[in-house]
Amino acid sequence: MKVVVIGNGMVGYKFCEKILSRASIELVVFGEEIRPAYDRVHLSEFFAGKTAEDLTMAGIEWYHENNIRLHLADPIVSIDRTAKKIHSHKGITESYDYLVLATGSAAFVPPIPGVDKQGVFIYRTIEDLEMMSTHARHAKTGAVIGGGLLGLEAAKAMLDLGISNTQVIEFAPRLMPRQIDDAGSAILRNKLELLGLKIHTSKNTSAILGDEVITGMQFSDGTSINVDMLVISAGIKPRDELAKLCGLETGSRGGIVVNEKLATNDPCIFAIGECALYNGMIYGLVAPGYEMADVVARNLAFLNSPAKITDDISKEVTAIEVQNPPSGGRGAFLGYDMSTKLKLIGIDVASFGDPFLEGENIRTVVFEDTMKGIYKRINIAADGTALLGGILVGDADQYNMLLQTCKNKMPLPANPEDLILGSRGGESAAGGGGQGLPDDAMICSCESVSKGDICNAVSAQGCETVDAIKKCTKAGTGCGGCIPMVKDLVLYTMKAQGKYVRNVLCEHFHYSRQEMFDLVKLHGLKSYDEVLDRLGTGDGCELCKPPVASILASLWGEMILKKGNDTAQDSNDRFLANIQKGGTYSVVPRIPGGEITPDKLIVIGQVAKQYNLYTKITGGQRIDLFGAHLNDLPEIWRQLIEAGFESGHAYGKSLRTVKSCVGSTWCRFGLHDSVSFAIRIEERYRGLRSPHKLKGGVSGCIRECAEAQSKDFGIIATEKGWNLHVCGNGGSKPQHALLLAADLDDETCIRYIDRFLMFYIKTADTLTRTATWLNKMEGGIDYLRNVVVNDSLGMSAEWEAEMQTLVNCYKCEWKEAIENPEIKKRFTHFVNAPEIKDPSIKFEPMREQKKVADWK
Repeated sequence: MKVVVIGNGMVGYKFCEKILSRASIELVVFGEEIRPAYDRVHLSEFFAGKTAEDLTMAGIEWYHENNIRLHLADPIVSIDRTAKKIHSHKGITESYDYLVLATGSAAFVPPIPGVDKQGVFIYRTIEDLEMMSTHARHAKTGAVIGGGLLGLEAAKAMLDLGISNTQVIEFAPRLMPRQIDDAGSAILRNKLELLGLKIHTSKNTSAILGDEVITGMQFSDGTSINVDMLVISAGIKPRDELAKLCGLETGSRGGIVVNEKLATNDPCIFAIGECALYNGMIYGLVAPGYEMADVVARNLAFLNSPAKITDDISKEVTAIEVQNPPSGGRGAFLGYDMSTKLKLIGIDVASFGDPFLEGENIRTVVFEDTMKGIYKRINIAADGTALLGGILVGDADQYNMLLQTCKNKMPLPANPEDLILGSRGGESAAGGGGQGLPDDAMICSCESVSKGDICNAVSAQGCETVDAIKKCTKAGTGCGGCIPMVKDLVLYTMKAQGKYVRNVLCEHFHYSRQEMFDLVKLHGLKSYDEVLDRLGTGDGCELCKPPVASILASLWGEMILKKGNDTAQDSNDRFLANIQKGGTYSVVPRIPGGEITPDKLIVIGQVAKQYNLYTKITGGQRIDLFGAHLNDLPEIWRQLIEAGFESGHAYGKSLRTVKSCVGSTWCRFGLHDSVSFAIRIEERYRGLRSPHKLKGGVSGCIRECAEAQSKDFGIIATEKGWNLHVCGNGGSKPQHALLLAADLDDETCIRYIDRFLMFYIKTADTLTRTATWLNKMEGGIDYLRNVVVNDSLGMSAEWEAEMQTLVNCYKCEWKEAIENPEIKKRFTHFVNAPEIKDPSIKFEPMREQKKVADWK
């Protein structure tokens, strides 16, 4: 059998992969673009540093290895259905037994006057992104037409390009009108506006202004805005031009009409992906496209197996067992659930089932928190027996279980609102890991992988890591949304087999972080190479190096860049500074408790002016200096150190700041001197390395001006002393700290913090904040209080002594770096010309300061 595929996008590539796994055929592929298939789902990551090669799904060599003849940059211009031949732009003629159209879709561009001006782009291909990035270097203001999925992705791209003044124009009265309702859209809009986007809804663009280059946009309501860059992302239209030219049936609004086997009105031609119109619907997500590819691959593989192959596909295909095909999957496409979960500019948005259901037989439960920007809605059958759909904005952790509950008609809890509000015991009723799902529950929609497939891969094939599951079943290799549930199912299956499940660092160390900590201490290992030789295998990797380096720093308190440990550090730690956009670095000196003298302020100003650094006051009461060249870091540090500053460790998983209010020194409400205590606390724990960053706060009264209850440890003054709160955090999922002990004197408070921090450092997993650590701890805050306050483990004296050892051996890492010639040598861009700075870094003025002009 000879199959020709027109289109080399994600779905066309997936068809090739699927058919090759089932049949030995002659396969020819024609692609319109200059490069082989790449991942359009993660296209926006191009602006976060990924290259076209990183996004490529398979290189040219893969096609050669599988004997696929691939023609790139050669679109097909005509199809001769009678002769069963296709003709390409470059003059190639190819015959076929079966033809698969995977031509995808094109961006829908509204017929707006001026749409062809320079500075107007669509958001579809890598070439589009390359042109956008070139133009963005000279753009100050931008806009996006379209407030749907693709439009908000394009807005994210504009922000990544450094165009902070970006506006979104949506014709409908709300954002993402196909996925979320008015209330969810309002929450999303508010969160996006807090990030700096300006949103316009119910807005119709009537003209694009400017001569040759865009200068603004005119709207039908008479208003206008000034912009010098515009991205149009207003939807898609199926690429059905070839189908129309050769007489295939198409829909009135576009799309190639197909039946449940994805066959067109020509039995030898199939259509899959965004060009296919099934049951009056175009499916614009990758998962249904992959399902279509699988169906056609399965059917053609069946046709390839008999000795006789006829042209009458409708007769042959009916012989396939649609309900129980021989190797999993389906022999027919029967529509697709368009549930989706994504992260838009860091904001979770998801919808599943029918999100908009209303009526007498529907009951709706809504949770709305405008303070935190969270909206949850579930639609339930009136008798409380079935979950029918829902919407999640701001927090979509429950999405996977809600989706499976909806799809598999699983029984609901007695109080259905527990699905989103959490049960009375504090755990979400939808928070399980999929253990209760039936084996045929679809876990990975992109690759049609069921729960049974995953559990079988673990139990029968020994796949006991997510990476192994990916290689074996391909689950999680598409959009990645199923990864949390895949991980839970792996652990669940291993435990069901009676296996002891450990969260090991990586394939090179078969120990958990907690076990590694104890073993490194027991054997007295002081370098990464010693640890690898004694406890590990192979050469190590980027997963195990940073946590091992952190363990060594937490145990011995030695300079992190000393020989043997320098290459094991995370990227920021290697340069004792945060790597920022454009290849520059930021410098954050420590300002204990937020207290600073006028002389020190003057020095910071002088250094910032000398090295032309952008300055900003941080939320942790420090001053951040941005835009430093690598070569300048040692001299910047030297000047700051001479003025009495030291490293603020903003680059490390360590103590960042201990924020304070002015306390009783100045405030008439203050009960105690919060500044002095904050300084003492910060200077005690400075440089302390831990599984994740640490932040503290000291408030002089219950008015809580230092926001101590949002910190990893927070101290609040009382009439009798200090209340100590632990395990809070801000960020994307804020959590209040919980009271550990009340009315403490200074020394007791510090002893409890010593114990708390050492317990956390010894037992937490890598990159786990104290809040998450406590949430996973059996017994919760009561158990933690018993350990820290009541010394139930009998470890307090040892932990206090270990903490004092680390306090005594503290040294400023910046000072050690500039005093050690070997370490200082690393702070150069060109090894053979250390005095020359990176010439690719460019800046441009912004509000009397500067910003990086070329984000790349």
